[in-house]
Amino acid sequence: MPYLKRHIVALAIAFTSIVCIWTSSNINWGPDRASRIIKVDGNGYYAYLPAIFIYHDLHFGFFEEIAAREGFQNMGYDYRLNLNGEVVNKYFAGTALAQLPFFLAAHGISRIAGQPMDGYSRIYLVFISLASLFYLILSIYFLKKILEYYQVSPVNSAISILAIVFGTNLFYYAVYEPSMSHVYSLAFVCIFIYHLIKYFKTPGTGTLIVSAAALGIITLIRPVNILVLASLPFLAGDSSQLKAGIRLMLRKWKTMILAIGIFLVPLILQSIIYKIQTGSFWVYSYGDERFDFSQPNMFKILFSYRKGLFVYSPVLFISLAGLYFLGKKSASLAAFWAVFFLVLTYFVSCWHQWFYGGSFGSRVYIEFYGFFSILLGTFLQNITQKKYRIALISLLGILVVYSIIQTYQYYTGMIHWSDMDRESYWELFLRLS
Repeated sequence: MPYLKRHIVALAIAFTSIVCIWTSSNINWGPDRASRIIKVDGNGYYAYLPAIFIYHDLHFGFFEEIAAREGFQNMGYDYRLNLNGEVVNKYFAGTALAQLPFFLAAHGISRIAGQPMDGYSRIYLVFISLASLFYLILSIYFLKKILEYYQVSPVNSAISILAIVFGTNLFYYAVYEPSMSHVYSLAFVCIFIYHLIKYFKTPGTGTLIVSAAALGIITLIRPVNILVLASLPFLAGDSSQLKAGIRLMLRKWKTMILAIGIFLVPLILQSIIYKIQTGSFWVYSYGDERFDFSQPNMFKILFSYRKGLFVYSPVLFISLAGLYFLGKKSASLAAFWAVFFLVLTYFVSCWHQWFYGGSFGSRVYIEFYGFFSILLGTFLQNITQKKYRIALISLLGILVVYSIIQTYQYYTGMIHWSDMDRESYWELFLRLS
């Protein structure tokens, strides 16, 4: 039994891998289904890879040919934007950078197997699905390491991780829409969190460099991800450690300059792409889509029936109880977490389309689920009386089942991709048909 407890997180990772691979292979990997793997925004994220390595065309002239293929209706979403006569990809290249090893593996296998080397045959698409699952498992691995810093036991870490994966929309985006950016962001945010906590506890050049690299990649994936910097006081643990860490950065200025340079490398890659496309090193590729910081929709993005974070992923709402126990340990720690969450919520809710188009729940938070995992793990760690512990774990189990039902409802079209309201939500509540 002690051996099982020590390795229970590994079992949780194995269980998650088996479930995700089985689900993905059944719904997406078949010959007539693989074209579902890359769709909507994912078209634009992925398009950099075939554009650079196969078609040598960063103006994406191959788009019409791919979109016109039989069974490729999902690829009909046009990610291109015309800026003063030059064509650019609306989306940033960070997700493609994360997918690159899997794309190259698919490219090599296609060559060996004599399959079409066009970037969109079944082998390429299945490998993008595998990429999403790889980054999900990588996220879980670093979540485990993060929870160890907060002295969460292996058992409570496993429960927390399984609840976050299967009790939220994370499972949907890892399996059903693997070309979307969120799972990739989550992995690099978790890497950033772990190494920055490690830096503030035991300062070292290596941890700072890895943190800078991770920050550069998550910013290239989705520039709004740079808001993770608002979590620095929380990750530092307290004000004194934050000041000590910053003072060390300033003293070791050569290391600091190196870290800044490493952070900038991914962003320079995007600038080079823009230069090739338009002749300018920077363009705004989202057209009329912008933030309006005078019009936050904080309540809607958290609690609305349309996309509310806590409505479609109530496990995250339960995790907020962990703030109480963090506060008992350190009032400033709980305050730092709350301030970070409010800053994040304010910014993301100011997007002109606060519900972020077609999505299952508030997908824009997925990259930051590591912070909720810390709260949930802390909550579980502090519930030691047997009857309360059974009640809490049972509640989490019920909410996981509830989330899986909602995932099925969204996948089958019962939950509308954009226009849910109170009446529709309760009419569909727990229905499977």
